[in-house]
Amino acid sequence: MREVEVKALLVDPYQNAPVLLLKDQSSEKVVPVWIGSPEATAIAMELQHREFPRPLTHDLLKSTIQVLGGALDMVVIDNIQEATYYATLFVRDRAGEVHELDARPSDSIALALRMKSPIYISEEVFATSAIELPDNDEDEDQREQFQSFVDHEMNVADFKRFIQ
Repeated sequence: MREVEVKALLVDPYQNAPVLLLKDQSSEKVVPVWIGSPEATAIAMELQHREFPRPLTHDLLKSTIQVLGGALDMVVIDNIQEATYYATLFVRDRAGEVHELDARPSDSIALALRMKSPIYISEEVFATSAIELPDNDEDEDQREQFQSFVDHEMNVADFKRFIQ
């Protein structure tokens, strides 16, 4: 398995759909994952350290796991079939037993970000889906500018405008 981090949340201009770029921590490769608008909003809010006035589903699930004495050990994106990714949540209960729960990657990532849990991709999915990040200076400048925008300037209202 390869540990990944959320490198960027973009909008695919061809499909007008949100795309997560999950960067492998041991290479310059990323795995693009197309996700739904509600999950993109939930992920964007967490990346910006912002909260909705009322808990989102991912916040509710986090609270439920914690109140029951559990923890999210990790998320693994472990399969891809017909361009659809599959993920598994590894939830540890109060007694220390680990339960594997089938989940969508977008929901899994939104929860993992909230619970500060690691995100992994199986070697098979990585081999099938990973692409090389461009390594020239111009692209690096663009990536840094975009990351700065996500971290400091982007707000959810602007993001929603692009994905509706």
